[in-house]
Amino acid sequence: MKLAVFDFDSTLMDGETIDFLAEPLGLKEKVAVITERAMRGELDFFESLTTRVQLLEGLEVKKVDEICHNLPFMPGAKETIDALKNRGFRVVVFSGGFRNATGHARDILGFDADFSNVLHAKEGRLTGLVGGDMMFDFSKGDMLQRLQALLDVTPEETVVVGDGANDRSMFAHAATRIAFCAKEILKKEANVVIDTKDLTQILTHVS
Repeated sequence: MKLAVFDFDSTLMDGETIDFLAEPLGLKEKVAVITERAMRGELDFFESLTTRVQLLEGLEVKKVDEICHNLPFMPGAKETIDALKNRGFRVVVFSGGFRNATGHARDILGFDADFSNVLHAKEGRLTGLVGGDMMFDFSKGDMLQRLQALLDVTPEETVVVGDGANDRSMFAHAATRIAFCAKEILKKEANVVIDTKDLTQILTHVS
């Protein structure tokens, strides 16, 4: 067995889920500035995540789901996942974003599992609180090591694909480290760099 782990926002999906969620509240630009700084590694990921989610307080859950079920996937996402699965890979998503988006994407794109965060809600509206699997800078690396142990997969049999600073921790535990349309801070940790929005380009680097 081999393992491929993808980031979701700006990797499998063309954009940042939380920026899309902030739009109906008129806060997209404010949230996007924080997101951009976090992905460049200029802010603590946990602090930036909780700050941004607080700004979503009051947004209706049905609106969250509507937005998350209509996010634009990156060109080549489905084809790439299908090809990897045909080559014997388990394909998993680690996202600092939200289950509303990654759970729906799993149904569409066909990856095997998703690990992400959960937006807390009461009476049909977001409370501004968040919890889950991917809250910290170290979360993706920590989860990758646990998944490798569970599946009996080595770093040499592992491919990781991401774009931002919070992907660095999983890059430390994989032999093939693909920076996809990525921030400079992640490119430094990669051994494959792709700057074109076409995920199928990663297939030439994965055996």
